[in-house]
Amino acid sequence: MIDGDERELELELARLQQEHRDLDAAIDALHQSPAPDLLRLQRLKKRKLQLRDRIAFIEDQITPDIIA
Repeated sequence: MIDGDERELELELARLQQEHRDLDAAIDALHQSPAPDLLRLQRLKKRKLQLRDRIAFIEDQITPDIIA
C-alpha cells in the first residue's frame, strides 16, 4: 500500500473512532434522560454499528495479511 493512502486511511480511522466514542456518549446520555426518544436512540445505535463495521474494514486494510 502506498504511504499516502495508508496515511489517509489512518486519518479516516481516527475520525471514525472519535465519532464512535461521541455516539457512545450521546447514547449513554439519552439513556439517562427521564423520557428518552426511542426513535433517536435507535438511529444513533444503527449509526454506531455502521461506524463499527467501517472501522473494522479500515483496520483490515491497514493491517497486512500474515501468511502462516
